[in-house]
Amino acid sequence: MIFLRRSSAFLIVLFVVSSFADAQDAKKIPRIGFLLAGSGRAYLDAFRQRMRDLGYIEGQNIGIEVRYAEASADRAAELAAELVRLKVDVILTVGTQATLIVRKATSTIPIVVTGAGDLLGAGLVGSLARPGGNVTGSTNIDPDLSAKRLDLLKESLPKLTRVAVLHHGGPGGDEQELKETQARAQILKIHLRALEVKDPNRFLDAYNTIKRDGADGLVIFHGSFTSFNRLRIIELSMNNRMPTMCGEPSWSEAGCLMSYGHDRTHQWRRAADFVDKILKGAKPADLPVEQPTKFELIINLKAAKQIGLTIPPNVLARADRVIR
Repeated sequence: MIFLRRSSAFLIVLFVVSSFADAQDAKKIPRIGFLLAGSGRAYLDAFRQRMRDLGYIEGQNIGIEVRYAEASADRAAELAAELVRLKVDVILTVGTQATLIVRKATSTIPIVVTGAGDLLGAGLVGSLARPGGNVTGSTNIDPDLSAKRLDLLKESLPKLTRVAVLHHGGPGGDEQELKETQARAQILKIHLRALEVKDPNRFLDAYNTIKRDGADGLVIFHGSFTSFNRLRIIELSMNNRMPTMCGEPSWSEAGCLMSYGHDRTHQWRRAADFVDKILKGAKPADLPVEQPTKFELIINLKAAKQIGLTIPPNVLARADRVIR
């Protein structure tokens, strides 16, 4: 009887210790936090697939916390604070403005950014080669991108003479991108009018100005602010029958006429590689920021039909994807 009692007691202790150990192991599973402006489901799937390729199985040896800001900078700040409170091991962001929001919430949790503008100019990294803080990842800054977007818009609209540029004007690459666009506009003999919008309530005013100026086309600089307000911007472009060039594939999928930019799927797969290195002990401060190497042109023929525009065959032939 004494032996049985001792055995039972031993089993109880073993069960408690085992349960405690299991709980401790569960706590040790690293968690990745995402702060997204829109749905981003396709890109998130690309990230998850790459993580699986690297040996991470969600729910077993990795956890993922996804938060959607849904076009609100205030909401993004709340969600950034929430991810910090959850003590996730790494936070992934999209764009410079979103990264600034997360960086304000934490200076210790590693941040991996995709599709950012000028991280150096925004004060988020010390240099591209050696970031020096808790931010690393990839930037969409490339000297040829801005010129190429204007070239493609001109080829699609041979009579193009006046172009408006819609941008946020905050830190993170707008200034450099604007200079590059202006330089290309001079070569193409295009009159360029830049409109800086920092308040979502001023988009209608901006489009009224674009209309008064008689712009033939519009270039929208990609960033967290414009991403937060993407649907409103596209709606205004369609209502004004404005041929619009965007810098990010999801914009074309949402109704923008055309987009030319870095391959976001590739960048999100690369983000998984950054996360893998960080989870294995690497510091963001020592991981060089990557610049884009793969680009894609997407044309939305539904949008073209809506605004009464025919895309020349030679431009269509160069598209990586056509939305019909």
